[in-house]
Amino acid sequence: MQIIKKVLNSSVVLVVDERGAERVLLGKGIGFGAKAGEAVPDGVTDRVFVALDDAGQRDFVELMAQIPGEFVELARVIVAAATDAGLALDPHVYLALTDHLHFAVERHRRGMRVVNRLAWELKTVYPTEYAVGLRAVALLRERFGADLPDDEAANVAFHLANAAVDRPSTDTARVVQLISSITTIVANAGGVDLTAGDLHARRFLTHLQFFAERLFSGGTLADRDDFLYRSMSESQPRAVTIAERVRTFIRTEHGLEISNEEVAYLALHIARAMAG
Repeated sequence: MQIIKKVLNSSVVLVVDERGAERVLLGKGIGFGAKAGEAVPDGVTDRVFVALDDAGQRDFVELMAQIPGEFVELARVIVAAATDAGLALDPHVYLALTDHLHFAVERHRRGMRVVNRLAWELKTVYPTEYAVGLRAVALLRERFGADLPDDEAANVAFHLANAAVDRPSTDTARVVQLISSITTIVANAGGVDLTAGDLHARRFLTHLQFFAERLFSGGTLADRDDFLYRSMSESQPRAVTIAERVRTFIRTEHGLEISNEEVAYLALHIARAMAG
């Protein structure tokens, strides 16, 4: 049995079970007219439980008391769209996304324009999440009259990507920032436009995504044989030189080392992108 401990807004209540464990319950109208000490009615199927596993999460939940329930409902619609698109998300995304949607509308009402400088990278690396983000922007315009730019879809995509449960446990912001830095190095040194969207550019960006996720999760390739590195050094010396610049950047900025095999694969994709 779930007992209401605190009503946060019309769509969010804090509940405690018979073992004393606290959880957040999200459901349309679940908090309307409800009072602390009441049992949550049985038979309500359209609801989501979010476990509270640390003090930081509990503090964050308190913010829900300051956010209208309409934003909780919008977050539920967006997460449902993401699920329908095949994304598997941690339930905590409901809290982070609700807070973000509310803040986005508040920013708009105050005339504050925040530019996401990684919008292109997010759109390219996380196309499914970005498509759901575009749906979110359309709903914000429709429901709240917030004429937000399409770049706002990248912010939503960031939250969805960061909540993915089927990817390595990495910080999406670090992944996207690294991809941005590497593409800048390659564009400047190789004279290649990676925003063109051709096949080789898309392959390169896909390689960077998995490379960055491996790098930050400690799963990069180990050197087994230097054959590919030696071969690329002979056949594509310019691409290897650019890849070595990337290796130096990663060592300097992140204090991480990558193997010759990783450099060789990176050079292979750089060479393809330059040839395309």
